[in-house]
Amino acid sequence: MKESKIQTLHPEKGKRNQIIPVEKYEVVKTAILETLQTTELTHTQLMQALVKKLKGSFKDNILWYGITVKLDLEARKLIKRTTDKTPVYKLVKKLA
Repeated sequence: MKESKIQTLHPEKGKRNQIIPVEKYEVVKTAILETLQTTELTHTQLMQALVKKLKGSFKDNILWYGITVKLDLEARKLIKRTTDKTPVYKLVKKLA
């Protein structure tokens, strides 16, 4: 059976992101949204939290998938990066 894929989006106009398996996208998306549900994090902190959360259960490169899905979530306006001197990521709307 052929694996379902998703074309991820990029927050910058005119840029394309990656095509990745839907199953991996959903795992990383859920981990990012759950992490940002309780706190706002810098890029480095978010990636560290993601590695900690998925290490051992996610077989591929967590950082690569993390950056790809993070950019997609920004483009879909589920998360946003602040314009502070040290930008942080936060949810646009808290999950129910």
